[in-house]
Order: sequence, then C-alpha cells, then structure tokens
Amino acid sequence: MNDLAITALLLVSLFLILGSGVWIGLALSGVAWIGMQVFSSRPAGDAMAVTIWGTASSWTLTALPLFIWMGEILFRTRVSQDMFRGLAPWMQSLPGRLLHTNVAGCTLFAAVSGSSAATCATIGKMSLPELARRGYPETMALGSLAGAGTLGLLIPPSIIMIVYGVSADVSISRLFIAGVIPGVVLALIFSGYIALWSWRHPGLVPPADAPMPWRERWAASRGLVPVMLLIAGVLGSIYSGIATATEAASLGVVGSLLISAAQGSLNWPTFRDSLLGGTRLYCMIALILAGAAFLTLSMGYIGLPRHLAEWIGGMQLSPLALLAALTLFYIVLGCFLDGISMVVLTMGVVLPTIQKAGIDLLWFGIFIVIVVEMAQVTPPVGFNLFVLQGMTGRGIGYIARATFPFFLLMVLMLVLLYLFPQMVSFLPTQMRG
Repeated sequence: MNDLAITALLLVSLFLILGSGVWIGLALSGVAWIGMQVFSSRPAGDAMAVTIWGTASSWTLTALPLFIWMGEILFRTRVSQDMFRGLAPWMQSLPGRLLHTNVAGCTLFAAVSGSSAATCATIGKMSLPELARRGYPETMALGSLAGAGTLGLLIPPSIIMIVYGVSADVSISRLFIAGVIPGVVLALIFSGYIALWSWRHPGLVPPADAPMPWRERWAASRGLVPVMLLIAGVLGSIYSGIATATEAASLGVVGSLLISAAQGSLNWPTFRDSLLGGTRLYCMIALILAGAAFLTLSMGYIGLPRHLAEWIGGMQLSPLALLAALTLFYIVLGCFLDGISMVVLTMGVVLPTIQKAGIDLLWFGIFIVIVVEMAQVTPPVGFNLFVLQGMTGRGIGYIARATFPFFLLMVLMLVLLYLFPQMVSFLPTQMRG
C-alpha cells in the first residue's frame, strides 16, 4: 500500500473515531495503534506504553499545570475590576477611549495567564458591562475583546508555547522570551486599529469623562501594582536566568495565591475550584499530548513524515510559499479543532518539512502561535467566540463578524513577522543562563 493510501486510511480512521464522540487524546492513540499494528512490525501495545509513559513523565511538562493553576487562581480574584479601574483614567485621552482597556487589560492579564479563553473571559466580565453602560458600540467592544484575548497565547507564559516546546524540543524559556516583542507589537496594532476606527467614526465614540487629576489617576492605578509585580517576578526570573520555566511557574502560583489572599478572595471554595479547574484542563491537555506522541511515533515507523517532507521538498517551494500554505492549512484546521490539538496533531509531519526548508524552529514556534490565535476567532470552533457567546448571548456569526477586522490584523502580524524575524530572535539572544 502506498503512502497516499495509508494517509487516507489513517485520516478516515481519525475522523470516524472523533465523529463517534471519543476524546481527542484517545482518538489519536487509536489511530496510532491502527497504523502501527497494520503497517509496522513493532508491537503496538509495547510502543504505546513506553511512549505515553515517557510523555507523561517529562520534566518539561511540569510547568504546564502550574501556569494553568496560576491562571485559574487569578480568574477567581478581583484582578479584572482592579485592572479596569486602573487603566480607564489613562485611556480617556486616546482615540477610541475605553475600547483600549480591552487591549491593555488583555495584554497585562495575558502575562500572568497563558490561556486565550481565560484572558478573554476575565477581562470581558468587567469591561463588557462597563462599555455597554457607557454607550460604546457592541461590535467594537466584542471584536476588540475577542482579538485582544488571543494575546493570552502569544504573551508569555503561554500554554500553547509549552505544548509546542515539548513537541518540537525547543527551549520553553526561549519561546517565552521570544513571544514578548511580537505580543506587544500585536497589541499596538490592535490599539492602532481602534484609534483609526474612532477617527473615521467619531460620532460612535462616547464623550470622555470629566478630567481626573493626576493624583487620582495614580491612586486608581494602585490596583495594577500586584499584577505588574507578578509579571516582573515570573518573566524577570526567566529572562535573567535565575529560574527555569517550571521554577517561574511555581513562583507565579505563590504570587497569585498571595494576591488572592490580599484581596480577600482566597477561601476554601475558591482554592478548591481553582485546583480542580486546573487539574481538569491539564488532564485533557496531557491526554492529547500522550496520544499525539504515540501517533508521531507510529507515523515515524511507517515513514510518512519523511516521505511527506521529501514530497514537499521536491515541489521546490520557497519558504514564503511554504509558510503561506501552512497558514491556510492551519486556518482551515482551526475551524474544526482547538489550538492544542492542532499543534500536537500536526507537528510530527510539519516539523521535518520546516527543518528541510531551513526555517528556525524558535521563529516557527511564534509563527504557529499567531496562526493558532487566528483559529481562536474562526467559527465554528473558535474558543474566544464561545466565551463571548456565553457572556453576551449573541450568536457565533455576529461575534465572528465583529472580530473579522482583528483577524485580518493578525494576518498583517504574520507578514511583519516574516519581514522582521528579529522581533523573535532579539530578546532570546540577550538572555542570561
């Protein structure tokens, strides 16, 4: 049986298993077992046991549940309220006024979260009611929040970066630091669009509040201090070389618990809920990672990644054409799968192709994160769209249309990333340790 027939058989098996309602991690393991049992001489059961144990016991993965737990703790605090009150006085003089609080708030919370959906939900639960009360257009409020919420994946710490780092054997600390400049640039692009939109539609922007004295502005900004200190502790410890990603994650958990305790929101129910929420999410991700690792091993024995890389290499595609094709591929894939599943399902095949094309894996990690960000706002499986649908009751189509301009801005960010790869490489080259 040739490679095309084997690939078709495995794809049909995958979609049949997924369509039956089986969890993604188990579906990946099932397809891997079929591939290895039918097309390889190695015993599938032994390979599955060794691979899943090796993936589950990876020390690199220990940072993942800690960062997830940190985000779950902060989600149950008053951080979003404090951030809105602290940011609002400084946004009144900008074109677009308080619409910028969505972007600035998501940028700050992304630096202590790691999850796009959590960032969107945390900032949205405070900003959306306030923006609606003040008369801001709902489409811009929803679009800017859905778009800026994706920064939770790009600005470190990022769950998807940890998943990619494990899958591609790339330093997670270097990935974290590499995402800082692109994340800030994307946030500035979002704010620039809001300013341009408000300049073109001045009648849709409510008037500014009464001017606030500088002393009151600084007093209102005190609520930002705990989050800023947590960001400095987590990212500063990684950048300076004092801590690894796992150690920084531990520091982040302790810091988030201290913030929660200082705000009076730390009690047994919130502690238990945050721990259970983090455990459930990590177990889901770990199962997907284990299934993907077994699938990668299975495809390696069959030889599909090598043959696919050779086939694509024979097409003589330029790096730009290859990246454009991968962008379209991931956008389409994002219509049906979540970001983590997209990464772990495809890395075994895509990485050999990327390496053959001479593309830096650190740069490609940031590229893939931005593409996954785009998938967060594409229906029907756009997690940020689901979050906003639950918060507002609006339909997925309505929210997707409101978010479309920010989707195009992420496409622009991909172009800038290709033209200026130094955005990714600069900070990692300055790292100590």
